Amino acid sequence: MPCGHTDCCHEPFPLPLLAVAAYSGTGKTTLFQQLIPLLDQYGLRVGIIKHTHHKMDVDTPSKDSYMLRKAGARQTMVASSTRWALMTENVPAQMPSLAWLAEQMDPSLLDLILVEGFKHESVNKIALHRSATGQDWRTLIDSHVIAIASNVRLDSALPQLDINQPADIARFIVDWLAHA
Repeated sequence: MPCGHTDCCHEPFPLPLLAVAAYSGTGKTTLFQQLIPLLDQYGLRVGIIKHTHHKMDVDTPSKDSYMLRKAGARQTMVASSTRWALMTENVPAQMPSLAWLAEQMDPSLLDLILVEGFKHESVNKIALHRSATGQDWRTLIDSHVIAIASNVRLDSALPQLDINQPADIARFIVDWLAHA
């Protein structure tokens, strides 16, 4: 089992991963919210791994799971008849690698993992660009970018998709996955 640290693990991914590389304000989460039901219509079961730079709590203060985690539990699982969640404290506080996180997903339930963040990882990516952000789209491009989704035409040899046409992006992903 990999250690979960970003500097020492180079395990293969258990499922196909496709990341989006974009600047804040581009609409990554909105696009994922649109893509997931569209990919589901193609029969694809999608999982998500999202990176955040912010401290996060998925528990609600005053709930038992929150109080037990705050009391020092290294792992806290909450389960019901409809879902379960496992929260694990990173001790020492260090971001796990994308490979390790992907390995935690259940491949029997998924066909594809969409990744938000982790833009420096060596996984296939779609770069997202909106001209309103004022950011240079070229800084998003590396050897793993397979397409660009933008609201304007860009000077690039990469396949270009309209960021405002999620059905076209979903179709691109399905075609990419069929040839991956």
